Amino acid sequence: MAAPTPFLVLCACVFGFYRVEAASDTLSSLDSSYCYGGLKAIYPELDIDKCLIILKDMKLRENISTVWKAPQIYFPAADKKKMYVLVMIDPDAPSRTKPTSAHWRHWLVVDIQGNTLKKGQMTGTTLTDYHPPTPPQKSGFHRYQFMLFEQPPDTPVSLTKQEKSARGNDSAHQRLEFTTLLASAASSIIYRH
Repeated sequence: MAAPTPFLVLCACVFGFYRVEAASDTLSSLDSSYCYGGLKAIYPELDIDKCLIILKDMKLRENISTVWKAPQIYFPAADKKKMYVLVMIDPDAPSRTKPTSAHWRHWLVVDIQGNTLKKGQMTGTTLTDYHPPTPPQKSGFHRYQFMLFEQPPDTPVSLTKQEKSARGNDSAHQRLEFTTLLASAASSIIYRH
């Protein structure tokens, strides 16, 4: 089976007075392909459900990085009887040109009940606490990807001791993609520095 593709190339519907620019014409076809499946990450004034770029001069960006807590995750296509795994990564850490800490793990939640995802009230077991997008200055594009995987029945997901101690070069993410889980949906946020 082919490995699922990470998503989170900046999906957003904006509420309030913020203006978010859809810039799919500036994204590569690969970047654009990361947004699929109907997964939504919902922040207080921002619904991420399509590919967008959040520009660095926007107040919205500051809110995502420093003010708001973890987003609500909503997946209307979730099967109520299944379990899921959510991973948020930055494949461009510390920069897209030198991703020496690629797949920096910003959030990992397992054992998510499908019925809670359907309602946008995700419950599960957090293995890695949420860490908001905070790309280094002058580091270029960063794709913050929310990936949702179906967790096979009776298959516990855990982190090794090494994975617990470091978030960079996330082998847990790769293990999820290539061995036990099937991709269900994806969504992205892209920061431009």
